[in-house]
Amino acid sequence: MFKINSILFNQVFKSSILSETVKCNNFLLKQCANIHCFEPPKPVDSSDWPDNRKLRVVEKQPFFDTKPPKLPKMLRLLRGPEEVHTDLVYKQYGVKALLGGRMKHTNFEAVRRIIFKKLDTSRMFAFWRVEPPWQPMTKKGVGKRMGGGKGSAHHYATPVKAERIIIELGGNLDAHEARKILGPVAEILPFPARFVSQKYLDDEREKEKLIKENNTNKFTMEYVIKNNMGGCQKWLSPYDYKWFGKYK
Repeated sequence: MFKINSILFNQVFKSSILSETVKCNNFLLKQCANIHCFEPPKPVDSSDWPDNRKLRVVEKQPFFDTKPPKLPKMLRLLRGPEEVHTDLVYKQYGVKALLGGRMKHTNFEAVRRIIFKKLDTSRMFAFWRVEPPWQPMTKKGVGKRMGGGKGSAHHYATPVKAERIIIELGGNLDAHEARKILGPVAEILPFPARFVSQKYLDDEREKEKLIKENNTNKFTMEYVIKNNMGGCQKWLSPYDYKWFGKYK
């Protein structure tokens, strides 16, 4: 930024108001104007939009008629890629998990508050693509001795796999506006996530398919593991043989 004497600038500018350029001390100011023609977003048919356009408040824990059951950790629900909920229902925008993790009720509430402040329900809608917290996470009290069985349920969480769609946003809006809404959401989740659109998902899959078909370099992670190069099989887990280092 250059600091220009306002009095001197006004005098020089008034004396040469009709000229194309204005010389002020050692600075050369050029007058210019641009004409921008931005295409408006294509209108979306609102007949199939959900009735409730806001994110609903999820329950802290599921309802039980009897004593809540205790479940194991079930880490298999966090490992590997998601195979079902990987596409956007309305083919617009959403947030995708990059790694597996668990969402607690506090994470659901933080996401809902961010969306609530920025969502214009007259032309937008948002909805969850994950279940409310249902898996009990047990914990023993502070200072308790080990033993005595499994602790009581401390809170409930929702397990999420990699590549799963967490939340979806749609309506009459463009990608720039959707990124402003969903960008902060992806940053506060307890696992790595990112903003995606249906076009991005299609391009990403097409790119992976193209690389796999046209790759001439045989030195891949799959080739290294299957041929036990450097004795690597001694350090691998069974999941490395299944996903070849792409997922945990």
